[in-house]
Amino acid sequence: MPSALRGLSLGMTTLGIIGSGNIGTVLAKLAVAAGIDVVLANSRGPESLRDKAAELGVRAGTAVEAAEAGDVVVVTIPLGRYAEVPVEPLAGKIVIDTMNYYPSRDGRIDELDNETVNTADLLRRHLPESRTVKVFNNITSVNLLNLARPAGADDRSALPLTGDDAEARKVVVELLDKLGWDAVDAGPLSESWRHERETAVYVDPYVSEGSSLERIIGGYDDPGKPAPAADIEKLIATAHRPPVKDLQF
Repeated sequence: MPSALRGLSLGMTTLGIIGSGNIGTVLAKLAVAAGIDVVLANSRGPESLRDKAAELGVRAGTAVEAAEAGDVVVVTIPLGRYAEVPVEPLAGKIVIDTMNYYPSRDGRIDELDNETVNTADLLRRHLPESRTVKVFNNITSVNLLNLARPAGADDRSALPLTGDDAEARKVVVELLDKLGWDAVDAGPLSESWRHERETAVYVDPYVSEGSSLERIIGGYDDPGKPAPAADIEKLIATAHRPPVKDLQF
């Protein structure tokens, strides 16, 4: 059963982010606002990030530099490119996996389609000496930014997370707290399907009435709908796994 957690003391000073898309950009904003240094990377190299890095107040780097610099490192790239993530610099580190499976973008992945692995297993196997935690994959970047609240706020929302290393999960809980979010620990990575695509906790709990994922993707700035930890716990505990092979986009 999932449980809401409070974080432990977090000694990190730098967050590495591999991927400068919507989720990576919002995480950089939230981290800078929380007083955390950020090294942001993408596949095109630091020069392509010069303007964005200046606007966000972060340092642009290569994927290796982000991996080396980060006390915790976020991987937020298209799932089909997970094998491009540097391995050696991430040995022993906590790695946050935000990736989802979109066959139209990633191509068909047989292991996912026949449900022998979860999306989180792909990165975990690629980074065998890292401590992988799955989180930030069930929410849009718009709602991730707009629903962030200070600790103790009555309308604070929660995100589910999974990981095989209990201490790594606790560190990530504390990071979420600093970024403006409560957390629901949903257990090991084998349970990460509970907050993947097409489950009840995916996107919908955070979207305001009258909005939709399609509108948000189309550029609608949704203010969001608070989703407290108790609500997220229930959705995780009662989750049903949809057939992965039926995903079409």
